Amino acid sequence: MCGITGLFAFTDTGRSALAALPASTDAIVSRGPDSQGHFVYDRCGLGFRRLAILDLSADGNQPMTDESGRYTIVFNGEIFNFRELRQRLVKKGHTFHSQTDTEVILRLYITEGRGFLKKLNGFFGLAIYDKEEDSLFIARDRMGEKPVLIYRDEDKLFFASEMKSLMALGIPRKLDYVALSHYLQLNYIPGPATIFKGVKKLLPGHYLFIKGKKVVRKRWYKVPYDPKKVEKNKLTYEQQQAKLVELMDDATARRLVADVPVGAFLSGGIDSSVVVALASRHTDHLNTFSIGYRDEPFFDETKYAKLVAERYKTNHTVFSLTNQDLYDHIFDVLDYIDEPFADSSALAVYILSKRTREKATVALSGDGADELFAGYNKHMGEFQVRQGGFKAEAVTGLNLLWDILPKSRNSFFGNRVRQFQRFSRGMLSGPKDRYWDWASFASEKDSRSLLSAASRRKVGKKLAEKRRKDILENLHADGDLNEVLLTDTTLVLPYDMLAKVDMMSMANSLEVRPPFLDPNVVRFAFSLPVESKIDAKMKKRIVQDAFRSLLPEELYKRPKHGFEVPLLKWFRGELRPLIEDDLLSDDFIEAQGVFDVDAIRALKTQLFSRSPGDVHARIWALIVFQHWWKRYMMAPVAQAVKIVTQ
Repeated sequence: MCGITGLFAFTDTGRSALAALPASTDAIVSRGPDSQGHFVYDRCGLGFRRLAILDLSADGNQPMTDESGRYTIVFNGEIFNFRELRQRLVKKGHTFHSQTDTEVILRLYITEGRGFLKKLNGFFGLAIYDKEEDSLFIARDRMGEKPVLIYRDEDKLFFASEMKSLMALGIPRKLDYVALSHYLQLNYIPGPATIFKGVKKLLPGHYLFIKGKKVVRKRWYKVPYDPKKVEKNKLTYEQQQAKLVELMDDATARRLVADVPVGAFLSGGIDSSVVVALASRHTDHLNTFSIGYRDEPFFDETKYAKLVAERYKTNHTVFSLTNQDLYDHIFDVLDYIDEPFADSSALAVYILSKRTREKATVALSGDGADELFAGYNKHMGEFQVRQGGFKAEAVTGLNLLWDILPKSRNSFFGNRVRQFQRFSRGMLSGPKDRYWDWASFASEKDSRSLLSAASRRKVGKKLAEKRRKDILENLHADGDLNEVLLTDTTLVLPYDMLAKVDMMSMANSLEVRPPFLDPNVVRFAFSLPVESKIDAKMKKRIVQDAFRSLLPEELYKRPKHGFEVPLLKWFRGELRPLIEDDLLSDDFIEAQGVFDVDAIRALKTQLFSRSPGDVHARIWALIVFQHWWKRYMMAPVAQAVKIVTQ
């Protein structure tokens, strides 16, 4: 596990940024607290921070240069099949100077070129400089488990694992108002956009090749979904289950390789329990970690986690948290975020990562299963919309009632009304509009209404629509639920779920490895028909059935709860001064000029009403943005003023 940064200058002006390379590397110290390194040659600079996962030889540090001195690499991630790849190269006469996956990657690039990426099983962001050709190659893994950010202007190109590094290199901090609009809808920013104009997320499964002033971007991986091949899948459902167990067992075993303590997150849900059950086949006394919620018993699933831990005799640790524990870490999370990101469950992931890091350096997780195998409530909703029938029609027929009744996530009745209203809207929409609506906390109209008149004029409607169209390109009127899952893997997974885990684990120098995102498992998942994944009674059907014999029966006898951070309670209590007197105060909003004072005031009124709906999630998005604004937009200005006046 590491962090990378660097630059490639097109002009002499661009070369001046090389002086900021050490500061850019230091900005991501939590990604690699064990060591750092730099490489500078002519127009290229590479920076690296490392957390030791495998025992490296003396020649295993980065940046790593081959024996000829021509090629230099920085690499962030883990390649789980590097030993097999290394052995094949040895048989062809290659000699290695370390036991690292980094050297294997470098050797593959030297001998096979850019096509070598398809051989890698793992997650990564990497950059390789060719001194003789004077070129730079930058690549990102298939599913987007590791981030790579890119900034380019006429003088240079920067890349980094985090925005902090790019800011240390001196990027201009100009808001992308289309990205802000989408953030206010989704609570995160979908790629390739970022909050800053000029900075882009390198998309999952893509690479850049830079030579001279020419920058070539290419997609090297696409989730392998072909509906015609799905129709020809001849495996029986029983054979599909057996194949899934085989693939997941192999994927889990690969992700246990490390020379540091390895553990697994164990929430008490099916996905993490599957990973723990399989990991226990390959290691004795696995360390497992759960979070319990003393003040929120409805969300506490530790008793189910304990059943799995007892069955597999793991070294199980429960971190029992109060709401005060959660509250005490709010500003730790806000301070780490360097691009607005408002999935509030990041708070729980941060604490879990922080506590886990005290006992392990690597943790396995169940991430990805819901997106691949239809595990969310919205997937059941989509299934029911497509199936139709009396119940679905009845919910739609009561649309006026759902509009009138109070809605809130914080009561059973209010939450059901909220869900019925969203379902009813979905019944009346096409697949693209329905997907976007169900992925959003606010409509496009409502999100734009929060912006000031000046900000609204900066939201380019054509650009916003193009970005939305690109995100939804895999959805068709005559498609099936697999297209929804495919869209989840290109939107929700990389920019919400994986971004959340990467940020919060890296903030605590913990590496998280999800076996469900092994490329062989992903390929298999998208070879399956919809009926193997979901029916009228069961979400994630094949996952539940395939591993039933390995898991306690009690896990199948209760609904999936997930976890809701008690934001509404905080906003009406401890955080109320932050809302009314600081970040969302009329004075601050007016002085800032980004948002509309009246619209924010109306949102606060709804927050304190008896029908708050999803407003607490929207308020949280605003608080995250405002804290980010103060930290990264106001602070540099204040510092510049201070320097001028001295």
